[in-house]
Amino acid sequence: MQQYLHVLRLFWSTAIAAELEYRLNFLIATLSSLGNLIGSLFGLFLFYRTGYKFQGWSWEEALLILGIFTLLQGFSATFLVPNLNRIVEHVQQGTLDFVLLKPISSQFWLSSRTLSPWGLPDLIFSGVLIGYAGGRLNLSIADYLRSSIPLFFGLVSLYSLWFMLGATSIWFVKIYNVTEVLRGLLEAGRFPMVAYPASYRFFFTFIVPVAFLTTVPAEAMLGRSQMVWVVGAGMLALGLLLASGIFWRFALRFYTSASS
Repeated sequence: MQQYLHVLRLFWSTAIAAELEYRLNFLIATLSSLGNLIGSLFGLFLFYRTGYKFQGWSWEEALLILGIFTLLQGFSATFLVPNLNRIVEHVQQGTLDFVLLKPISSQFWLSSRTLSPWGLPDLIFSGVLIGYAGGRLNLSIADYLRSSIPLFFGLVSLYSLWFMLGATSIWFVKIYNVTEVLRGLLEAGRFPMVAYPASYRFFFTFIVPVAFLTTVPAEAMLGRSQMVWVVGAGMLALGLLLASGIFWRFALRFYTSASS
């Protein structure tokens, strides 16, 4: 574990040093994140401006959902996109050979080799939004901490899904459209699940587990989440994480190296 932490520190320090050579990108990323957030707030406002509200969700409670969704966007932009989208490049250019020869887990290397600070604006805006909504709802520190467990499970599930899609590049090489489909499906998480018809709720809970990414952590923060959903989120996260490792090892059996 100490070896992996040391490697991770080296990875991220060099990645940040390289990215900070283009500091204007941070301003552009901030403006882009702010524009996306304003658009999301406007879309949510259209539902609530006439007094309508999603069943059991007030305006402030819906803002919590949006805040958690924005946090997931920031997590994806910071850690997932810069790493997992490069699996395609490694397969195309044959540099995956060098990754597989390294004395550390190839999945760890591919998942953590770099990070992008341009996802930080989303993380900051999500904290502001959650803090504002939580203040209006009189949430305590204990309420925030209670939601950290299902939120962590949601991050693990999101990573696992993204990595498994990245692993399919060994067969299909170009998977950018597939990741965009996943990103589009995850957009459903910006609203509470009760906003959708029953068939959609089933799909976003048991097929593409969007509900476990945003709605379950928000309900835990509000103190009305049933333990079965939190346990289910944990089992889902563990299952997907194990499945990602198994799927990666299975995919490597079909990988034809550049030197063979």
